[in-house]
Amino acid sequence: MPVIGRDIRRAEGGQTMTMHIAAIAIRRAPRAVPEKLDRSDVTIAAGLVGNFRGIEKSRRRRQVTLVHADDWAAACAEAGATIDWSERRCDLLVAGDALPMETGALLRIGTCLVEITGECDPCVRMDALHPGLRAALTPAWRGGRLARVVEEGEVAIGDAVEISSSRALAA
Repeated sequence: MPVIGRDIRRAEGGQTMTMHIAAIAIRRAPRAVPEKLDRSDVTIAAGLVGNFRGIEKSRRRRQVTLVHADDWAAACAEAGATIDWSERRCDLLVAGDALPMETGALLRIGTCLVEITGECDPCVRMDALHPGLRAALTPAWRGGRLARVVEEGEVAIGDAVEISSSRALAA
């Protein structure tokens, strides 16, 4: 099976890290059904174009949300749930190596650049999907990451996710 995305090297020991976009979903309105996309433009004004969350001025730290496929799978397994990742209400599903768990990390995703602004804490809607899912998403940033757009561009399924700047890489 071919690797999707480009390899990047960690500063410590030259380990190969590969992450890529496995899926994209937006919601055009609160509580709307997730709409799965193959690609999306990403702008500073709107986040993922068409996604209602990115355009809310009060939510500049939540223009883009990312959840890792392994984190979602682990949380669902712990809760005994079988639920599609898009019900997590995150925009991007990332597969491969782990995403950084630190505010300020910069990620190059496709042709855009985003900055992680914090952890995406699971809300009560997760327990409405399945009892215990919220608690299963709570440890170790399993609920995902919030991000703001730094440089506009495009993101598509299969695009590499590269850590552009991170204290973890500098260590």
